Amino acid sequence: MKVKFFVLCIIAYINLANTATVDPEIVNKNVDRTIDISSQLVKINYKITLEHKQGKSISNYVFVLPDKERQHLSFISVKDTTKKELKTSESKSPQGSEFIFSFTASPNPVVYIETVYTKFLEPYPAEITQAEKQLVRYYGNAYFYSPYKTTTQKTSIHLSSRNVESFTQVKPSSQSDTTITYGAYDNVAEFANEPIVVHYENHSPFMTVTRLERWIEVSHWGNIAIEETLEIVHSGAKLKGSFSRYDYQKDTRGSQPSVKSYKTILPASATGVYYRDMNGNISTSAMRILKDSVELDLRPRFPLFGGWKTQYTLGYNVPSFEYLFQNGDNYMLKMRLIDHVYDDMVVDEIVTKIVLPEGSTNIKLITPYSVTRLPDTLHYTYLDTFGRPVISFTKKNLVENHINDFNLKYTFPKVMLLQEPLLVVGFLYAIFLVVIIWMRLDFSIIKEREQHAHKE
Repeated sequence: MKVKFFVLCIIAYINLANTATVDPEIVNKNVDRTIDISSQLVKINYKITLEHKQGKSISNYVFVLPDKERQHLSFISVKDTTKKELKTSESKSPQGSEFIFSFTASPNPVVYIETVYTKFLEPYPAEITQAEKQLVRYYGNAYFYSPYKTTTQKTSIHLSSRNVESFTQVKPSSQSDTTITYGAYDNVAEFANEPIVVHYENHSPFMTVTRLERWIEVSHWGNIAIEETLEIVHSGAKLKGSFSRYDYQKDTRGSQPSVKSYKTILPASATGVYYRDMNGNISTSAMRILKDSVELDLRPRFPLFGGWKTQYTLGYNVPSFEYLFQNGDNYMLKMRLIDHVYDDMVVDEIVTKIVLPEGSTNIKLITPYSVTRLPDTLHYTYLDTFGRPVISFTKKNLVENHINDFNLKYTFPKVMLLQEPLLVVGFLYAIFLVVIIWMRLDFSIIKEREQHAHKE
């Protein structure tokens, strides 16, 4: 009981220390907020200029997200005046989730914050026919939600179309082409909240990868094989009624809520690319080899409408010398944790499995962000004796900003490279030895009959 009480006291002290970091003398001198809702993602960028009422230097800041926004948050990045990436620590408060970060002390620092949200836009209506337009709703706040007072602020909302059904009017506010502007607003109080709703047309692909299984098999004989199995669903407004292929081909609209095809980007050294589903190879895909990448134009067997699903497997090979680094018996594998599946992608869950050569030990995984490590297993293929180690981990709610490299360090004795050749040589030697012995043995009974006849 004493230990539990002590732990609770420490947690309470930490929470109190976190909430105490909000200095009431700090104000947001100017806030420029840009909200991009032109795709299925909601991307919000902040440029915040800070000021201390007493003219003192500022070295830390607290950025707060309401609980509703935090549920949809996929990615957050904070940079200082020099665009240097800053580390953040998150804690809970009655007002929402607090992201606390520190930077070099300055009297008027500028902070850049980038956030990306998934499944934040609501299709409205939720069901449409094949010929109808897809309309969505964005729910937000006309003011910058902050624990500090804001001297002046301005918000720009970028849409995918100029066709706007309606948007909440908070004077001053206006619309110009595909941009809605709120503000400028002066002397905004802490945690100010003025709900806004933007109802507009959005025909960008609303696709969600519900599950992505990524299989990476490392060979020290010069090749790394990658295979991905994807399950995709169209997460936009669901199709109401039946589908007509004839009407679909006659539709001359420049943009439609359905998805005909999309582009996947692979490494420039990718070879032996294959694209298939449960029915076999899909021949409607096209591949372009560029200077710095391989571009795949993937076209499913049928267009995807709201609520429709598809599943396929994509595989390729890359040379190991580009991704595998060696220092004696120590190796490091450096590869992307996830590839570019399509523009403005949303991945609900990825499960990555890395198969190392048999005999690998002292395995250490380093990821660019937090992941959930799964139990290690063994994988058996030809000429394996005690199995190849498989390192597995998973991550949920990913976007393009999560495309980054992981490092996997391990030890592999060079003598283990001789294991498979020696097994082959030993196997062939054993066969030859058995054949030689077999040929030298005589199991016939002809000679015995000849001896009996000679005695008679």
